[in-house]
Amino acid sequence: MKLVIAIVHDEDAHSLVKKLTAADIGVTKLASTGGFLKSGNTTLIIGIPKERVDQAIGIIEETCKTRKEITTTTSLMGDNSVMGMPLEISVGGATIFVVDVENYMKL
Repeated sequence: MKLVIAIVHDEDAHSLVKKLTAADIGVTKLASTGGFLKSGNTTLIIGIPKERVDQAIGIIEETCKTRKEITTTTSLMGDNSVMGMPLEISVGGATIFVVDVENYMKL
């Protein structure tokens, strides 16, 4: 048994949970916040037999693609005025941890 912890962008979470559920992969969804840009993330916790880990990761990969967004940063000018500067950033994708489960009980 394995525990898959996937941290995904909020925009991808709903469709990812639907796809995992359709593949008969149980998932628990937790709201979380990322450190960079303080943007919303979703953390998914998936308990799965080790034989199905690749299937779950494949669904995550196909659903959670990175994409470019434009955000604005502030820059202090020499005359103490503030100017907004556009900045292109990559968002989306997934961070995935796969952990061995020593004991599993469903009560």
